[in-house]
Amino acid sequence: MEAANPGLRDDPTRGETAREVAATNQAGWTPADPGPLGLAAFAMTTFVLSMFNADLINKGGEPIVLGLALAYGGLAQVLAGMWEFRTGNTFGAVAFTSFGAFWLSFWAFVTFFEESVPKADAGHAVGLFLIAWGIFTAYMFIASLRTTVAIAVVFFLLAVTFFLLGIGNAGAHPNIVKAGGWVGLATAAAAWYASFAAVTNSTFRRTVVPVKPLSE
Repeated sequence: MEAANPGLRDDPTRGETAREVAATNQAGWTPADPGPLGLAAFAMTTFVLSMFNADLINKGGEPIVLGLALAYGGLAQVLAGMWEFRTGNTFGAVAFTSFGAFWLSFWAFVTFFEESVPKADAGHAVGLFLIAWGIFTAYMFIASLRTTVAIAVVFFLLAVTFFLLGIGNAGAHPNIVKAGGWVGLATAAAAWYASFAAVTNSTFRRTVVPVKPLSE
């Protein structure tokens, strides 16, 4: 199987349950790897929002994030997650579908529901939302320790980002939010690297960009 599709060896989100991939390979058809798409969608949307959170760009332009959150971070990641189910990659399916839903819920909240939350409660509400996602990301980080170093770094940085942003919003601490923005930029860079590695190694059919597998 690996000789027929070397790119599968370098998928940084590939899990341990790939029976469906083996079955489809035996039938003469191999699905493309949706991992690079999901990682790229996550990276770009995180990068743009983090630029505002880090106060590197005037917050007046922050609504630009909404289009990305809906189309790329949201819909594209959910699609990548659905396709990961088809390849048998449980980790990738849960991760991409969940974070796609995160961006869709972020878009929906800002677009439809933000004005319904009293200003005195907005920080606590957003903080709860972000900390809950931090908890999810923390246990996905543990699961990522059976994927690659590249993916584990993404999940570690993302968990830190969520907790910083959650604490900063809940307590109205702008400096903590700003720190979360900077860690978010590092998270986006790590996700872009993992995406670049996966798509490049698949295209070249050999390991060009290392991701360092954490399990055989």
